[in-house]
Amino acid sequence: MPHLGIIIASTREGRAGEPIADWFAAVARRHGKFDVTVIDLKDLHLPLLEEPRHPRLQQYEQEETKAWGALAASMDAFVFITPEYNYGTPPALVNAVDHLFVEWNYKPAGFVSYGGVSGGTRSVQMTRLILMAVKMVPIVEAVHIPFFSQLVRDGVFHATDVQDKAAAVMLDELVRWTGALSTLRRNV
Repeated sequence: MPHLGIIIASTREGRAGEPIADWFAAVARRHGKFDVTVIDLKDLHLPLLEEPRHPRLQQYEQEETKAWGALAASMDAFVFITPEYNYGTPPALVNAVDHLFVEWNYKPAGFVSYGGVSGGTRSVQMTRLILMAVKMVPIVEAVHIPFFSQLVRDGVFHATDVQDKAAAVMLDELVRWTGALSTLRRNV
C-alpha cells in the first residue's frame, strides 16, 4: 500500500492546521488506499536552509536535514495542510521543500487549504509552482476551507459535507497519480 505523508505547513502557535490535519488523516485512513503519516513541520525543527551543497546531490550535513530527507523519501504521495500567509505559501513550508530535491521527485501532491474568504487558494497556487520546481505533480482536485474558524470548535475541525466529498474525490485522484508515477519514482 502506498504511503501518504500529510504535512502540516504552519508552525504558528494556535494554528488550525492540527485539527484540520486530524480530520483529513481520519478521512484518508477510512478511504483505505494509503498508509497515512501526519508530519508536523513544527516537530522537524528545520533551520533556515543551511546545507552547503545543492539538495539534488543528497550530501546533507545537518542531522535535521538527514532525518527530513529519510522521512520524505519514504512517502509515495503528499497532502499539504496549508493556510495562506500574506497571499502566499507559509515560509516553513517553503523552507521544508527547499531542503530536499530528489526525495520529492515524481510524487503527487494534493492540498487541503484554509483561510478567510479565499480558503487558502492563493497559497495553493504559489505552492504548486514551488513543488513543480522539485519535480512534484500537484493534482487539480483539492479541499478548500473558507472561513475555517467557524468550523473549529474546542480544538476540533467539523467538516461540512462539501469538504468530506472533496476529500474523497481528491484521495481517489491521488491514488491514480501515485500509481501512475510509481515507475518514474523507481528510476530515480
